Amino acid sequence: MSHSCLDCVQRSDRVFCDLEPDALEAFDGIKSTQTCPKGTVLFREGQTARGVFLLCEGRVRLSICSESRRRMTVRVAGPGEVLGLSAAVSGGRHELTAEALEGVQVAAVRRKDLLRFLHEHCDVCLQVVNLLSEDLHAAYDRVRAVGLGGRTRHSRTTPVH
Repeated sequence: MSHSCLDCVQRSDRVFCDLEPDALEAFDGIKSTQTCPKGTVLFREGQTARGVFLLCEGRVRLSICSESRRRMTVRVAGPGEVLGLSAAVSGGRHELTAEALEGVQVAAVRRKDLLRFLHEHCDVCLQVVNLLSEDLHAAYDRVRAVGLGGRTRHSRTTPVH
């Protein structure tokens, strides 16, 4: 796995990685690449977001904790996904815990660098808005599946007026 986004062969099939050359070079300059062993917690639910993690290699469990301290897996993230984006952009706290299910490689970007990068690269900012929107719609679908007995937005058979 390359430590530079400019040399990465996986770039073209990953939404956030497929940037214009100038934006990719700028992103490469603000990220730091880290290799983490299985069990590493990238961030914890309730922790103030200090930045984002672009998952380059491996899988990460995203989970939440109930009031009774039971942990539930929300989903498993794979290569190309940006973790902690909503909390980092809003300046809030993480809603989930992210734990490596195996050895992972991540590109970490500090919040202040990410915000400056997005301000300077409006096209990437629109990609981020799209990613956040997709996350929101996926969350709506999970709520529908749980609350409406498995019926999701895409499985409706009757039109809504």
